Amino acid sequence: MGEATLKPRHALNDRARDLRNHATDAERILWGHLRNSQIEGVKFRRQQPIEEYIVDFVAYSPKLVIELDGSQHADNLKYDEQRTACLCRNRFRVLRFWNNDIFENIEGVLTVIRQSCLELASPTPQPPPARGGGV
Repeated sequence: MGEATLKPRHALNDRARDLRNHATDAERILWGHLRNSQIEGVKFRRQQPIEEYIVDFVAYSPKLVIELDGSQHADNLKYDEQRTACLCRNRFRVLRFWNNDIFENIEGVLTVIRQSCLELASPTPQPPPARGGGV
């Protein structure tokens, strides 16, 4: 038998594991609603590396990233724009919520996430095939 090829380890894996082990209160609350495919059967992962960034939550199918922003993000708008542009280039839809949204309006947040999952999961309608001109 041939040797099994191992997937190369992402350089940010250790940092991502550390972030999972030290989640913020907002991340813990949202994860309680996302884990175990509770929203439309979509499997989310938390603190996952994508290129040079670690995203808070990601569903690879559909391609959806959820980012939670605390007050520190108000000072890092340029960084967040670059990060979002990178994710969009990788064909992810990015949803951003403030931590306060999680604490004060979790049902509204879950509704937006659910709607995005449904939109991304349903294929774009295709026009019916053109009818041939028979005799």
